[in-house]
Amino acid sequence: MAIKPYIAEIPRLLRLCGPIMVAQVAQTTMSFVDTLMAGQVSATDLAAVAVATSFWLPLILQVQGVIMALTPIISQLNGARRHGEVAGAVHQGFWLTILVTIPAMLALYYSPQALHWMDVEPLLAEKTTGYLHGILWGMPAYALYQVLRNFSEGLSHTLPTMVIGFIGLAINVPANYILIHGKLGMPALGGVGCGYASALVFWAMLVAMVIYTRRSPLLHSFNVFTRLSSPDWPRIGRLFRLGFPIAMAIFCEVTLFTVVALLLAPFGSEVVAGHQIAINFSSMIFMIPLSLGMAMTIRVGHSLGENKAEQARMISIAGIVFGCLVAILTALMTVWGRHWIGALYTDNTAVLDLAASLLLLASFYQISDSAQVIAAAALRGYKDTQTIFYITFVAYWLCGLPAGMVLGLTDWLVPAMGPHGFWVGFLIGLSVAALMLIWRLRVIYVRVEHRHRAGLPLVDGL
Repeated sequence: MAIKPYIAEIPRLLRLCGPIMVAQVAQTTMSFVDTLMAGQVSATDLAAVAVATSFWLPLILQVQGVIMALTPIISQLNGARRHGEVAGAVHQGFWLTILVTIPAMLALYYSPQALHWMDVEPLLAEKTTGYLHGILWGMPAYALYQVLRNFSEGLSHTLPTMVIGFIGLAINVPANYILIHGKLGMPALGGVGCGYASALVFWAMLVAMVIYTRRSPLLHSFNVFTRLSSPDWPRIGRLFRLGFPIAMAIFCEVTLFTVVALLLAPFGSEVVAGHQIAINFSSMIFMIPLSLGMAMTIRVGHSLGENKAEQARMISIAGIVFGCLVAILTALMTVWGRHWIGALYTDNTAVLDLAASLLLLASFYQISDSAQVIAAAALRGYKDTQTIFYITFVAYWLCGLPAGMVLGLTDWLVPAMGPHGFWVGFLIGLSVAALMLIWRLRVIYVRVEHRHRAGLPLVDGL
């Protein structure tokens, strides 16, 4: 097997990946800023942000996951030069977004009721509820922004994602400061202010993306805002069937971390805070393989649209190998800097010690996490989304979470490890997912190659 074509693909992926990664880091940095600024108020405010994130993040990512189906659809249409169908696909994405966002908002509004069923201290529950009801107002803007973002990225135009990510971050920092500390005549809301600040950021990002879409020569040429198509229920149904498994796969992965955060809540604010620091930093590192995966979805979809099956296979293999090599580097950096990382968030000794030990475990799973997210992204490029959901459900809910609960809460195998046991469960779940997703890719390669040899089209429309 010639290696040179695989190496040549890496710069192409990086050109697409670079702006996406910067945007993802900017978005995750907003969460980092929330955590950092809330932690400066008190450990309870830091814990409230952590618990609230465990509620709202799975819901908003489910909405985002459904719309992620637009990226391979648009990239395949673009590769096949079927440009006249792009605007219609985007319009149906708008309608689907509205349909899935309304129930998500209702679920988020009532989600604090779960705190009454758990042994959560009253002040923590109050601050968590306030954060959730604040960020609720930003959900529609966040969801609609994702439609326009996927439209742009599906056309291999990733620059606006980066620029608007920085706009959001630039607004997030002062908005947090004003609302947390009560500046400019506003009430001092503490960690609750982070929720309202995030909602403001989401609306600013949507407005910026609408302006860019209307003024960009490339995006404007597709006439997305010239005339809005009416709902086409069969097309919306096909988009939903493609996107819903993506959303459920994301839900399965995110809730693995969410459920652990909720199970750790009775251990007290310091344990939750240490866990949140490790999760927050790991999420920032995760942006590297996630962004590479998003770029690979675009490249794979575009290659299939051009009817280049072998090129699509080469892109996915190069992406997985390169992502794992980068993950080895980030893992070594995490081990080296784990004590310094925790000190950025807090000076509480107990929280620092726990965060450092959890970051050590986090360094071990970065390789399998990178492999699984990039392999899943390749499968999205092939529009093979159902299998991603099945695999993630088995890996995270039937392997990772049960293992974490046994190790963390019981003495069945070893003395109860507390939060460390759950992080070993993360490692198990992510490793199983990586192996199964790569196996599925091998199956898809053979299937697509057979279609190519038979002279059958590799893609369809929406």
